[in-house]
Amino acid sequence: MQQNQGGRLGEVLVRLGAISISTLYGVLSEQLDCPLIDGGQLDEEAMRTTLAQLRMPSQWWLDRQVLLWADASGLCVASADPLDIDVREALAQEPLASSLQWHLLLPAEAEAWSQRLQVQTHGGLGGSLDARALRELAEDAPVVAFVNNTLAQALEARASDIHVEPGERECSLRFRIDGVLHTRSKLPMERYPAIASRIKLIGGLDIAERRLPQDGRIGTRVAGREVDIRISSIPAVHGESLVLRLLPKERGDVGMHRIGMEADHKALFEQWLAWPNGLVLVTGPTGSGKSTTLYSALSHINDGVRKLITVEDPVELRLPGVVQIQTQADIGYTFARALRSILRHDPDVIMVGEIRDRETAEIAIQAALTGHLVLATVHTNDALSAVNRLVDMGIEPYLVAAALRAVMAQRLVRKLCPACACPHDDTSLLQQRWGRLQPRLKGLADLPLSPNWQMAKGCEACGGTGFRGRVGIYELVTVTQAMQHEIAQGAPQERLLALANADGRRSMVDDGLIKSARGLSTLDEVLRAASAQDD
Repeated sequence: MQQNQGGRLGEVLVRLGAISISTLYGVLSEQLDCPLIDGGQLDEEAMRTTLAQLRMPSQWWLDRQVLLWADASGLCVASADPLDIDVREALAQEPLASSLQWHLLLPAEAEAWSQRLQVQTHGGLGGSLDARALRELAEDAPVVAFVNNTLAQALEARASDIHVEPGERECSLRFRIDGVLHTRSKLPMERYPAIASRIKLIGGLDIAERRLPQDGRIGTRVAGREVDIRISSIPAVHGESLVLRLLPKERGDVGMHRIGMEADHKALFEQWLAWPNGLVLVTGPTGSGKSTTLYSALSHINDGVRKLITVEDPVELRLPGVVQIQTQADIGYTFARALRSILRHDPDVIMVGEIRDRETAEIAIQAALTGHLVLATVHTNDALSAVNRLVDMGIEPYLVAAALRAVMAQRLVRKLCPACACPHDDTSLLQQRWGRLQPRLKGLADLPLSPNWQMAKGCEACGGTGFRGRVGIYELVTVTQAMQHEIAQGAPQERLLALANADGRRSMVDDGLIKSARGLSTLDEVLRAASAQDD
């Protein structure tokens, strides 16, 4: 590729998606013996002062994205390209440059600082650009490199989403890591149209349409990994807000041992999966790990004897031995239509990515009543709210009672970073709650005798957050005969909850407290994720 298109080898590797730009610059720093500095630590006033003292106009340096400042040891230079001959020749003519210290700076940071230090500010590239101009901006090499690098950085940081949010003067770039948003950088609004157009172009969205919401998706290779990217845009006051959902195709091994269920919950869930028919629902908000739980369930029951079919939007993970169907609403191939057709394929187990309308709910319930085990997700706050959700969709309560066999609610809580977690300094509240919970946990054989209460501290390994990775907390409710009778009679949720509690239900908060007692997370983190369910 280098022979055909030219360019430096590092640039070619980044363009191919083989490595990220931060990986490249880490190696360049060693090769050139030039320290890589953090753009966030530079002093704006010092740079403005130095630029005003140089013989060459400040605009000349900023056009080449070269940053200069003076300190006690001489003139410091930071650039994404320390080998630029023109810049080196210009520096040789500067009286200030008798003692020179070179620094390496990531291209995105060099460009952001150069834009910020411009002497004359130019107006933003507002909404007057036509489709042709936007396409040209989107295909500009630096813009392509910036978007590719952002995707690579997000994957390296274990981000699940990238948010591009335009403001009045700046555009924010934020990553969602372990369920929490972190601001990655702020860019001048002059750069926003090119970046937004590039993202829309790769996602197959209409570049010229900026007044209506749009959705798209793409499969690509980023930093050597195959990734599916879902792109969504919505019009906002200062421009389109964009969200990119990153779904790596290779997520390693999925299985029941990976989702963090306590032994009693795991045994109960596996018992549900052995049933020959009925509807089993997994509930929770977006991003609570429902799909991962269902993939783990499918891999557990995929014994080669039963026929497993899934209907999803999108197919997030490829499972060998499972027939996976991708819905396409734009051509009318909806969940309901796909479900109707797969019933003729003699499935034993059906997984429905999401029950979101009456038609899908009706077909799923009919399938559950006619000899199929149906696993599905639905968006509700807790387990028993799923009953009301189905009734609200228009399903008769007696049908819900007949088909529904079990419901599980879940959330994801951040795990403490093992490198920096430290003993908790005030455990009085934790001990109180633990004392109330312990009598109900006699079935858990591996329960810690003395709880290991830990708290977050923050270090380099976890980016200063104190947390790294996530684990699930769960609430499992088996629909007993008594509960079926109450559901068919339209009983209130309080009555169903009382029956579930009598049957040994454990709330998500209490399940999280067990994780805290094992030193995996903190009660504050559990309450952040599931406080609405705190009984």
